[in-house]
Formats: sequence, C-alpha cells, structure tokens
Amino acid sequence: MSNTATVSYSWSKKGVQPQVVCKQRKRERQTVFGSYNYGTGQITVTFADKGNSHTFKKHLKKILRVYKTAPLIILILDNVAYHHARSIKAWLERHPKIEMFFLPPYSPDLNAVERAWWYMRKKITHNRNIKTLKERKMDFWRMFSHFLKPNLHLKTICEINY
Repeated sequence: MSNTATVSYSWSKKGVQPQVVCKQRKRERQTVFGSYNYGTGQITVTFADKGNSHTFKKHLKKILRVYKTAPLIILILDNVAYHHARSIKAWLERHPKIEMFFLPPYSPDLNAVERAWWYMRKKITHNRNIKTLKERKMDFWRMFSHFLKPNLHLKTICEINY
C-alpha cells in the first residue's frame, strides 16, 4: 500500500484535462499481505512495514488463527523471494496444516487477491489525494472491513470463470 494517488480514466469536458491534486512530500509505503478464501469470499489481511519472511510468517500465523477449525489450508502464492525462504519452509514443516503451491512466474492474472487489490485501488486511490498513509489505511479498513467475513460481493470481484 502506498500513499501515492493513482491516475485513472475519468470523464471531463472535451478539451479539458482533468487534474488530480497530489501534493506529496514523501513517499510512504506499507506492505499488505492478503489471503483470499475461494469458498467464502473472505479476505485475511496483515499490514507490515516491510515484506520479508518474518512478516510473512506473521501473516501465516494469522491465517492459522482465522481458520483454526479447518483441517487443511491450501495457499496459492506468487513467487516473491521470501515465500521460498528457508525459515518459511522450516516453519511449514512444524505446521503441516498449511500447504503452499506457487503460481507460474509473472501470472498476476491468476492470483485472485490481485483483483481485490485492484478493486481497493480503484475505490481508494484512483484520482484521489489523501494526505497521509494513516488516512489511506483508514479508508482501506472502512472499505475492506466487511470483506473480513464471508462475502459474496468480493467473490464476484476476485473470481473469474474461465
């Protein structure tokens, strides 16, 4: 997540260039881990200052808490380096309830949670100026809080029928 406004298409009067106010003194960023549940349309989200094996492990622990009654948790992941870290592999050996499978390289179109992030950017960052990352996170939680439980609307956003 970034505190940078994203420019997207918009309507304007013919010949008039739309303006997006984006007065930003510094670039603020935060890593957001998200796991999408195909069965329920629920998303599990974890914020971290950096994306690495340590913060990813925190997200995995959160998934275990959220789905504590599930007999098996299957994660489909992209190939960011820390998903393959030795410390993650060692942790998974101690937590066999979680199985990880990896998408082919460079295939974000196959990753359902990427569609949730697209929806979030469309609703929160496109053509909007927000002064601080804290404000952007508040907007994120306002919008995504109802996706933290089973949700049919998120299923329609995230799932593509091929």
